[in-house]
Amino acid sequence: MRAMRHVPDIQTALPGPRAAEWIARDRAVLSPSYTRDYPLVAARGEGCTIEDVDGNLFLDMTAGIAVTATGHCHPDVVAAIADQATRLIHMSGTDFYYAAEIELAERLARIAPGDGPKRVFFANSGAEAVEAALKLARRHTGRQRVVAFTGAFHGRTCGALSLGASKAIHQQGFGPLLAGVHRVPFNCSETDIAELFRTACPASEVAAVFVEPIQGEGGYRPAADGFLAMLRRVCDQHGILLVFDEIQSGIGRTGKWFACEHWGVAPDILCVAKGLASGMPLGAIIARAEVMDWPPGSHASTFGGNPVCCRAALVTLELVEREYLANAAARGTELTAGLKQIGAKFPQLVGEPRGIGLMQAVDILDAGAISPSRRNEIIQAAFRRGLLLLGCGQAGVRFCPALCVTAEEIATAVQLLVGACAEVGVS
Repeated sequence: MRAMRHVPDIQTALPGPRAAEWIARDRAVLSPSYTRDYPLVAARGEGCTIEDVDGNLFLDMTAGIAVTATGHCHPDVVAAIADQATRLIHMSGTDFYYAAEIELAERLARIAPGDGPKRVFFANSGAEAVEAALKLARRHTGRQRVVAFTGAFHGRTCGALSLGASKAIHQQGFGPLLAGVHRVPFNCSETDIAELFRTACPASEVAAVFVEPIQGEGGYRPAADGFLAMLRRVCDQHGILLVFDEIQSGIGRTGKWFACEHWGVAPDILCVAKGLASGMPLGAIIARAEVMDWPPGSHASTFGGNPVCCRAALVTLELVEREYLANAAARGTELTAGLKQIGAKFPQLVGEPRGIGLMQAVDILDAGAISPSRRNEIIQAAFRRGLLLLGCGQAGVRFCPALCVTAEEIATAVQLLVGACAEVGVS
């Protein structure tokens, strides 16, 4: 694909002529609910490079929204997909047995934090994993209420949507949503939760607390030191299940298998997806064995645990463990340093970086105040320079590149962002 070309390499106006044709066709038939930040029409990918239909090369710091953990089209993942497709594409793991699903469940049970045996349920996406966790928590405890946090994003299906509170547009027009969901501020105190239990939500009726150790769509905001440990303590005190949504932060993105490991706290149920199969649709919940006690037929998924997706995930986990956990930590340190340098160069435009490893963001400012409009301008300016970025939170620019990203690619991304900031800062 690259044929010795330097990345990025923009050879046409954006969008190019072929891209413009595809975008016009898209607008005629695709749902208007889709959000497209810029006119990129991808044709192929390799590592951290995307080529569009006009032959332009982009440096990708999005990884398909933190999904292609091993990079676009890693040859080992591609080979596993191709091999499995010649053997067995589908047989529904909720009704039959096949080796790839069993092997992957064993692997996930081994790497998930916490002592004791675990069990795994497979789904197709992060939202489905959250739905499964919600159903399991209610059934296991016999309770109905749940506690979630402002700024959270857990997916767009009705149950997962009911837990979220990052953007009003996600819920607008879809009510009534799930009853019995109570929210408190992210990184709140134990006193705040005690007050919730005292005034509006009896602890004896709470099935679970759902939390992202690092909020994703809400702005790449990490848990404060002691916050997850406090939640663990409160849940244990009241017989409540603690559910960690590591759909975006898991599978090595922070330099550890799961972000919660940075604070040494283990959940009762762990939700994973996105990077699990490096581009193939696969989600899962991993729960303590005594918690996953629902009977046959109580929950199922026709496609969850698909054999092709499971083979891709097994190779992904092998690559992450062998090569990319350490790389994510090292490149994350370089990314933090680069973002700090940008902030020092543009102190009225770029805030302090936050996040861990290859899950980091900076807020974009206007005279020191967060500015969604300037954030959007910077993302557009970066795109014109061949750098693919995404927003998060109210005015954040997020970096979630593939875990195979190199030091050179991190440095190039920082340089391109400097150029985008210089353009916007003087506009």
